[in-house]
Amino acid sequence: MTVKLAPPDHTYNLHLQRLLDATHHDPFQFLGIHQDAANGPWLVRVFQPNAEKLWVSVDGSWQAMTLVDRHGLFEYSSKLAITAPVALRIQPHGQADFYETSDTYSFASTVTQEELYLFGEGRLLEAYNTLGAVPMTVQGVAGVRFAVWAPSAERVSVVGSFNQWDGRVHAMRVLGGSGVWELFIPHLTEHDLYKFEIRNREHGFVVVKADPYGKAFEPRPGSANRICQSQYQWQDQDWLQQRKKHDWLHTPFNCYEVHLGSWQRDENGHFLSYRALADALIPHLTSMGYTHIELLPIAEHPLNESWGYQVTGYFAPTQRHGSPDDLKYFIDRCHAANIGVILDWVPGHFPKDDWALARFDGTALYEHADPRLGEHTDWGTYIFNYGRNEVRNFLLSNAYYWIQEFHIDGLRVDAVASMLYLDYSRKDGEWLPNAYGGRENLEVIEFLKQLNTMVGERFPGSLVIAEESTSWPAVSRPVYAGGLGFNMKWNMGWMNDVLTYMQLDPIHRQHHQNRLTFGQMYAYSENFVLPFSHDEVVHGKKSLLGKMPGDSWQKFANLRLLLTFQMTMPGKKLNFMGNEFGQWREWNVNQSLDWHLLEESYPEHAMHRGVQSLVRDLNSHYRQRPALHAHDFDQQGFQWIDCQDGAQSLLSYIRRGNDHSFVIIVLNFTPVPRLQYRLGVPQAGVYKEVFNSDAACYGGSNLGNGDNCHSAPVAWMDHPDSISINLPPLAGVILQLQ
Repeated sequence: MTVKLAPPDHTYNLHLQRLLDATHHDPFQFLGIHQDAANGPWLVRVFQPNAEKLWVSVDGSWQAMTLVDRHGLFEYSSKLAITAPVALRIQPHGQADFYETSDTYSFASTVTQEELYLFGEGRLLEAYNTLGAVPMTVQGVAGVRFAVWAPSAERVSVVGSFNQWDGRVHAMRVLGGSGVWELFIPHLTEHDLYKFEIRNREHGFVVVKADPYGKAFEPRPGSANRICQSQYQWQDQDWLQQRKKHDWLHTPFNCYEVHLGSWQRDENGHFLSYRALADALIPHLTSMGYTHIELLPIAEHPLNESWGYQVTGYFAPTQRHGSPDDLKYFIDRCHAANIGVILDWVPGHFPKDDWALARFDGTALYEHADPRLGEHTDWGTYIFNYGRNEVRNFLLSNAYYWIQEFHIDGLRVDAVASMLYLDYSRKDGEWLPNAYGGRENLEVIEFLKQLNTMVGERFPGSLVIAEESTSWPAVSRPVYAGGLGFNMKWNMGWMNDVLTYMQLDPIHRQHHQNRLTFGQMYAYSENFVLPFSHDEVVHGKKSLLGKMPGDSWQKFANLRLLLTFQMTMPGKKLNFMGNEFGQWREWNVNQSLDWHLLEESYPEHAMHRGVQSLVRDLNSHYRQRPALHAHDFDQQGFQWIDCQDGAQSLLSYIRRGNDHSFVIIVLNFTPVPRLQYRLGVPQAGVYKEVFNSDAACYGGSNLGNGDNCHSAPVAWMDHPDSISINLPPLAGVILQLQ
């Protein structure tokens, strides 16, 4: 039964005008179900500017609604009680067919006060289940609950493929003073596209933004989010249980750093899918003997050339390789092959794309407004405002998300030094000191401690690794002991010293022996990873092989020697893809690695295969010999035999395990063979050469020692016994007591 409507009053007209102008901060005051008095008539009010006719379900029958404003406002009034949710039948303009749905504005809020409180405190670790697009069923109706933080907005709307991107149709409500806006939209399907349209309350500018918590994106060059809901069934429960008990301090960690888009491509030059990568990349990892893979950033980013470090979708795996569930499949397969997965994570900065996080609600929301705090001029990016609880919550929940939802085994935190120092890469006058006048970013220090404490408590066995290039103290020491709480830190000083040394002509190396030995002065001050990363093989730095001096044979020999040195020194290991077979050219993000170098048709294929075989064997020695990994982080696992023979550019040292086992490593950094070289040994007996980087199978000259290196009671190098060995040119050998 329809009741005649009362004439509109001033309040009614104000609501209507705000609705039409798309400035209404709480459309629920006007739209949806209303009853003016305790016993008065019930009113349903719906705004559908793209509809020609509307019907509402009342007491089991469809009743026509009245168009009361030509812009698309429909009303229906009845003495019968109308209960939520309200069912609607809609006939769009110019169409004979209609569809049925439920009225968005007849649903109550589903965001709890506890969630809002924790978010405001910066402690809502699963914020991705509150904010963003969350599929759910409300009052028996399936749909998607949208929520977004935009405290400086006058109005926020969900716009998408389901409402012709019209910001008037699905205006959201603000939840008190939280700055969070929320709306449940029924009957949306997976793969619907959406964004948020935000009108700033101060200057009235309207921006259309991707969802900060969006879990998927449409294919490039589009920048809209896609609604998605995981259907993946994990199979790695045993792996996760074992990870909780894993003794990462004393076990091998040998990581293969990979950019998925350029490791390998298909025959047409297109990206491989996550599932195709599982079939191709994981067998390579297992055959080479790596324990972990580190993925360069795979969160969504628009520009290939940023390598993934200009993130625009922190919660969305890049669609370049498939869906989020496809990525879960890849990680699951890694775990089935006993490969841990480390994710390169970028909490230090974000790009200025106008549809992403930058100036999100028309103000500096995620970043600082002052460029002296809020911008990286070197990178053209913004810096997160770590002092704001909601921003810190965004980053903490993002770390939680990757480990919880994708079973990631650890995070490698990018550019930590740029976060820790307020004057990082800035001149005088271009930065602001902290409250005590110093250059340390106190808010970042607290954030990193919270991050590492959270990961350690919530995900035992997961790792957080810092790329930190300065001498900041105690980066990888526990928070309770005054440290930042990282598990490990990249040893950038060691890497730079060693690569500088290896690029020297061998005739000059005798004057720079300290570049090889200085690292031991600080080697146990942190839990170090020894990296040869992607940063060392781009931008004119040449590939590892290309850096080496000499003719082609010497370049390969030097590379084999370099890798032998890395794998036998204390510290966990990381190598970028292509290093393992000696790629000649620099890494190019837009093409596959040069796998053809390993094919028989390539003239130097035997040399490249030799490097690959050497890396495979070194990885095996590292994993199987406790002496090479049990004490990577403490002094008792290492002892120099002789580090002072700079005149001959020789190094010799002992690596020790927990089981009293030990191996001896001797390295010759010149192309001159050293025959009958006397070497002090810690124990009498017969020594066997178990590895020689100059072996013929690796492309070397095959000068070696075999199994018969008998010690003699000749005191040498502070040891009571010694042996006489042949040292091949530009090579390293590993000796073991039989």
